Amino acid sequence: VRVSDTLEIASFVLLGDVELTVLAAEEMKKILSDVDVLITPEAKGIPLVHELARLLEMPRYIVARKSIKPYMSFPMVTEVTSITTQKKQILCLDSEECDFIKDKRVAIIDDVISTGDSLRAMEHLVKKAGGKCVARAAILAEGDAANRKDIQFLAELPLFPVKPSR
Repeated sequence: VRVSDTLEIASFVLLGDVELTVLAAEEMKKILSDVDVLITPEAKGIPLVHELARLLEMPRYIVARKSIKPYMSFPMVTEVTSITTQKKQILCLDSEECDFIKDKRVAIIDDVISTGDSLRAMEHLVKKAGGKCVARAAILAEGDAANRKDIQFLAELPLFPVKPSR
């Protein structure tokens, strides 16, 4: 999928793929330890974090929403630009979710980590809510993210530079 004039990325769609979600969660469970709460940005990581929470016997997980919802009485908001959307978005948590995260060991879970912008935004939310980010994990690390030492992932996903046409 072309995301700019100079870059194409592999399309990885977890949504709707039950078998892949279950298998990925089983493998991710093996690389996570000592976490109290799982959090993911809306939306592609939701089935993964749901299955992972089930496997870890956690009664709840947190989803950072991409818009402020009417039920959010005092939302905490941060901005992010994702490689897949190419525009500014917000990620937000409700005050109840912030209270739940406070003083807990939090694992940020996503389908793919690429530029790290979404990850940084998620870390900002976790810290602002009073949680401690103890793990950053994804199914795939894309491009340079595969060289990072602060994340855990199951496999690498290459980037595809577009050669200029003459």
